[in-house]
Order: sequence, then C-alpha cells, then structure tokens
Amino acid sequence: MKRQFLLNRRALPLAAFALASAAAGCFNEPEPAYKSVPPENRVYLSGRGLEEVPSVNPGADYLNLDRNQLTNAAAVAALAGLKWLRLNDNRLAALPDLGKLTKLRRIYLRNNRFTAVPETLKDLPSLTDIDLSGNPIEEVPVWLAEKEGLKNLSFSRTRLKALPAKLDAWRSLQSLQLGELRLSAEEMKRIRDALPGVALVF
Repeated sequence: MKRQFLLNRRALPLAAFALASAAAGCFNEPEPAYKSVPPENRVYLSGRGLEEVPSVNPGADYLNLDRNQLTNAAAVAALAGLKWLRLNDNRLAALPDLGKLTKLRRIYLRNNRFTAVPETLKDLPSLTDIDLSGNPIEEVPVWLAEKEGLKNLSFSRTRLKALPAKLDAWRSLQSLQLGELRLSAEEMKRIRDALPGVALVF
C-alpha cells in the first residue's frame, strides 16, 4: 500500500511541519544524541551481534543496542538514568519491568517481535516518543491512547486495523505514523477528524 502523508499545515507551526515531513521518511531521533548527551554518557553497541546486554556504564543517558540478536533486555532495567533507549532490529518479544527508568523519554523498538504494546511503558512519566513499527501488534491498548505527554508515535507496518475510540490525549502529538496499515477509509477519516493538528502518515 502506498503511503500518504496527510497533514493539516495550517494547524502546525513551520518547525513542527518540518519535523513531521522528516518523520514521513523514517522515525528516528529528533536530534543527534551528541547535541544533548555528554560523550561520557553515550553508549553505542549497535551491530555487534550481541545476544545479551553487556555491562554498561550505570550513569548512561543514551544506549544504542540496535541491530543485534537480543531476545532479553533485562539488564537495561537497572539503568535508572537512561533518557534514550534504542533496541531496534533485535528479536525481542517482551520488555523487563522498566519502572526505575523514570527519566526515559524516547524508546525505539522497531522491527522486533512484540505482539502487544509492552505494558511496562504505561507508568513511565517522562516518555514522549515510542516507535513500535515493524512489529506484529494488532491493538493499541486504551491506556496508551489515554497517556498524556506523548509527542511522537509510530505503528507503521504493524497489524493494526483501528485505533481506540477515544484519542483526546493524543491531540498534543507532533506526529503519528500509521504507514502500510490496513485501515479503512472511514477509520482514516475518523483519525484525521480526531487529531486535526497532528502530522499523520498513512
């Protein structure tokens, strides 16, 4: 299915429109980590073929574990200072209890094996960005549709056919990616009407 970038340009300032336009191509960090994280607090372990999370600096703010072979990420649960967590392109079907990660803002879980949105994300107070694209997820839980403070969400290339009935808490989103889904024309219209100021990718 060809993706369509649908956006109410009048409802967004220019900066938000630029961000949303960039998001149409990919869902990634809104700014390079080096701009906001001191070098000593960045940990890059992408593409190492890792099957388990190695020992990591407990003071890390940013952890990149993309493109590994992880089936278990339990070790990240102890990294209470994390603000950015990248776990794209692994083999994860579940997350550990992340209750200690109260500073976590952005979590990237693209192309894993999640069949449901991890419930441990429910009570993370600082979370703004979630990428679950490319996972066999069939439903957005009501608690996520009611979660305040979110800015960028991606469910592209999942198995969603509809979103929850009430989307009021998502009106403050900057972008919502729903590319390559089997949404009906009626459902897409309902979403557009419910979120008139949000950059939407269908």
